[in-house]
Amino acid sequence: QVQLVESGGGMVQAGGSPRLSCAASRVTFSSYDMGWYRQAPGKEREFVAGISGSGGSTDYADSVKGRFTISRDNAKNLVYLQMNGLKPEDTAMYYCNARRSAVLIPWTRDYGYWGQGTRVTVSS
Repeated sequence: QVQLVESGGGMVQAGGSPRLSCAASRVTFSSYDMGWYRQAPGKEREFVAGISGSGGSTDYADSVKGRFTISRDNAKNLVYLQMNGLKPEDTAMYYCNARRSAVLIPWTRDYGYWGQGTRVTVSS
């Protein structure tokens, strides 16, 4: 069973630049595409960013494009989400996701393994 543990959340002022981390275990890490999703209070979970197993391909939601950057370190089984220029509307629980690269499920679909989440609260 794949295990994912997120860290790096907390309370941040608008304009801040925190970095979220997700540590994966019990997985051949490079064989999994990794993603970040978020769920704001009263809203459905939504895709934020995704990265291929090799790290050579990334995808972003329009709402974060140009502000957030996803990256991964396959030697350490880590995936990161660098968030810049945070806005109050970025307040949410952020979840790490892992899915086998070979399955080719689009990021718009919930699929794969999930972490417990890390909360990010942006104050104006």
